[in-house]
Amino acid sequence: MQPKSHTLFHFTKNVDFLKDILKNGFWPRYCLEDVRWYSGNESQSAYPIVCFCDIPLSRVDEHVDFYGRFGIGVTKSWALSHNLSPVIYINEGSPQHLSIKKLFGKNLVDEGFYKDASDDINNLMTHIKPIEGRMFVHGKFILKDFYQENEWRFAVNGKYSDLKINAFLYEKHFQNNNILDLQNKLSKETYSLKVSPTDIKYLFVDSDSDIPDLINFIQTELDHYTSAEIKILISRVISIETISRDM
Repeated sequence: MQPKSHTLFHFTKNVDFLKDILKNGFWPRYCLEDVRWYSGNESQSAYPIVCFCDIPLSRVDEHVDFYGRFGIGVTKSWALSHNLSPVIYINEGSPQHLSIKKLFGKNLVDEGFYKDASDDINNLMTHIKPIEGRMFVHGKFILKDFYQENEWRFAVNGKYSDLKINAFLYEKHFQNNNILDLQNKLSKETYSLKVSPTDIKYLFVDSDSDIPDLINFIQTELDHYTSAEIKILISRVISIETISRDM
């Protein structure tokens, strides 16, 4: 069994989210991140990101049970061309962790290392995670083994003056629905990642009974694609139910 897949997978809770990806692209939404490894306190920060994983299909059950049984698999060539990158996992208390924390903290002293140092550090922060930490799910925090997820990410970044949205949100602002909804809306309108039929290797639905609905959506709502591209998309549809039986 290969430890990693040649495809990057993104899973979601319902078919409407999957349809929205096919029609409008991947939406970088603000996600609370456990930054205790950096800040030393219980507060969290939220970054506008889209998360993927490259776990093999033989491990897909444990992943979809947590994140959702609808999803999409894209080629790694698409991921690389859109600046996705694997997450860097750190062991809290290790020399590497302490070095990163010291470097980031020193930038806050006086006027920082250089003019754009804070922007660069923020870009790195979007891709650093502890091996294990807290994750905000359904309104509460749970303990999660992050290292098992083989995570890749797209994060909205760039110079603050160029961004149309906040580079990050403090937890108190994330919990404010008015602020969060506005920032997420702007992120979707400005930074969604488009994906074409040839970039897609899998379209996952929960059960075989969900397949006709997704095929009907492809044929009626994505008719701006060519006939050949429509056929490609339809050929990619498979159910988690079928995969689970065969693995």
